[in-house]
Amino acid sequence: MKKLLSLIAVGFAFSMSLSPLAQAADSPAKTAQQTKMASCNKDAAGKKGDERKAFMKECLSAEKADAPAAKTTQQEKMKTCNADAKGKKGDERKAFMKECLSK
Repeated sequence: MKKLLSLIAVGFAFSMSLSPLAQAADSPAKTAQQTKMASCNKDAAGKKGDERKAFMKECLSAEKADAPAAKTTQQEKMKTCNADAKGKKGDERKAFMKECLSK
């Protein structure tokens, strides 16, 4: 019985120590959004009501559209690599796809 309670206590302590790690993993996404909001909010100084609302919507969507343009998504890589691998079969195709997708 004492061993069971000890195991439960250790398990609980271990799970509580992992909680800050999970929160830290979420923080970069929040920080990026908070940064966008702060920047747009600063630029919207002096605007009120519908004018401010429209400005904020445009500002936040414009910044969001600029960010992912530099990166190639996994689906785009798959399409490109599949097209380039046409005619290859078996191990040759596997090796080509592995190299192509890792770029």
